[in-house]
Amino acid sequence: MLLFKYSSVINAPVEVVWKFHERPDVLQLLTPPWQPVQVLRREGGLGKGAITEFRLFLGPLPLRWLARHTEYEEYRLFTDEQISGPFDSWVHRHLFEPENGKTRLTDEISFSMPGGQPVEFVSGWLVQVQLEAMFRYRHHVTTRECESS
Repeated sequence: MLLFKYSSVINAPVEVVWKFHERPDVLQLLTPPWQPVQVLRREGGLGKGAITEFRLFLGPLPLRWLARHTEYEEYRLFTDEQISGPFDSWVHRHLFEPENGKTRLTDEISFSMPGGQPVEFVSGWLVQVQLEAMFRYRHHVTTRECESS
């Protein structure tokens, strides 16, 4: 199992940052332009049991990714887990913590690669690099959107 964590402080209250994540277009806004990802279906918002289905591409190959929200505490956290997709397992926890009128937004991801440890040793590093770039972008967009509200 590999772990990834990205955190930043946004100069906006938790309620504002949370409401941004509830927007129907948030997944499109948070998808970096260099990642070919399509949102096929989104049902249930952020709540427990909500479903999101994506199509992403590994080179020219289309991959389907289906995720379900398994944990939800309004203004505090939500968690999505891969039901089917490119990883053996994927759990993404989104944490919202108030800090003196601001919000610490933290993304924690635990994942494992198909093929076990030998594959994780090589490709896990590459996934970590891609996640770093993606979450740097996502937090930048979140900051821009929430601080201008």
